[in-house]
Amino acid sequence: MNWFCTINEDDKIKVFDPIRKIYCALTPEEEVRQKMLYYLVEVKKYPAGLLAVEYSIKVNNLPKRCDIVVFNRLGSPEMIVECKAETVPITQKVLDQAIRYYSGLNANYLLLTNGKTMFCYHIDIENNKIEALREIPEIF
Repeated sequence: MNWFCTINEDDKIKVFDPIRKIYCALTPEEEVRQKMLYYLVEVKKYPAGLLAVEYSIKVNNLPKRCDIVVFNRLGSPEMIVECKAETVPITQKVLDQAIRYYSGLNANYLLLTNGKTMFCYHIDIENNKIEALREIPEIF
């Protein structure tokens, strides 16, 4: 895949997103998102075809967008990834945002990152709890 290919357009740096197949503004959050996509595909070997970027969902009838959604081979959401800029700390507020997105998708995992810090959680529906994980799961 063609990762981290940038262009300068209208005095703005844009990065090519190989998942969406578009150039988008290289914001601090987008940089973290692209690095996470690279990690998921190239390091963890998640199939690129099972990833969606800025995936639209409805939460309480309000439109929202998940930064990254990883689907399993049956097409069901497996993981929601919430990316923040490096300057944004991963707090309870960020976890709460991801949990709201979870309510619209019912994925098995939540991953929160700002590029420096990463938290991954397993959602245990049967026992109604969230379990912190030490590493990103091997889904595939």
